Amino acid sequence: MKIEIWSDVMCPFCYIGKRKFEKALAEFPHRDTVQIEWKSFQLDPSIVTQPGKSIHQFLAERKGFTLEKAKEMNEYVTSLAQKVGLSFHFEKAVVANSFDAHRFSHLAKQHNLQNEAEEALFKAYFTDGQNTADHQTLIQLGTHIGLPSELVASMLLSRQFAPDVTADIAQASALGVTDVPFFVVNRQYAISGAQESDTFLQLLNKVYNESLQSA
Repeated sequence: MKIEIWSDVMCPFCYIGKRKFEKALAEFPHRDTVQIEWKSFQLDPSIVTQPGKSIHQFLAERKGFTLEKAKEMNEYVTSLAQKVGLSFHFEKAVVANSFDAHRFSHLAKQHNLQNEAEEALFKAYFTDGQNTADHQTLIQLGTHIGLPSELVASMLLSRQFAPDVTADIAQASALGVTDVPFFVVNRQYAISGAQESDTFLQLLNKVYNESLQSA
């Protein structure tokens, strides 16, 4: 069973959805049959990395909200994250373009470390307040998950995996994906958003049982 997950590093619901999906997967008796592939998506490709800008201010400007409204929204999302065991610190978050982070994820996929890369990126962005567009940060994250620092550095200095990121985004468009997270199972079924774990588990069981019937 192949599950493709379109996601963006700066999407809080993608991190929350990851945890809910992982809970379902832990309860799925046939999880060893599941292959997961993370797909690149950019909520806003035009974002310019701005380490000095508050994420609250960025959201307010992007959505046309007041600063107070943006803070309230981020506090609400923080409370949702807490329910699945995540600690969000929006006050530390760095506004960052995610393109290079997606290239980093593709590099990790080549070395069977993509899930570890995605977890490291989410934690860096939402919990640790790190700049996920900064090359030194990405090199450090790579070292942490087991990628040689020189391999990550070399990739970042090139355009390696840029076509892969672009292809993922084009695929999402072709599938009609307009928001993330977006989970696609065997290119037959899809779940949009950070749904409850039971929803994911029901679909996993459904697809597995159908595969037995068609075998």
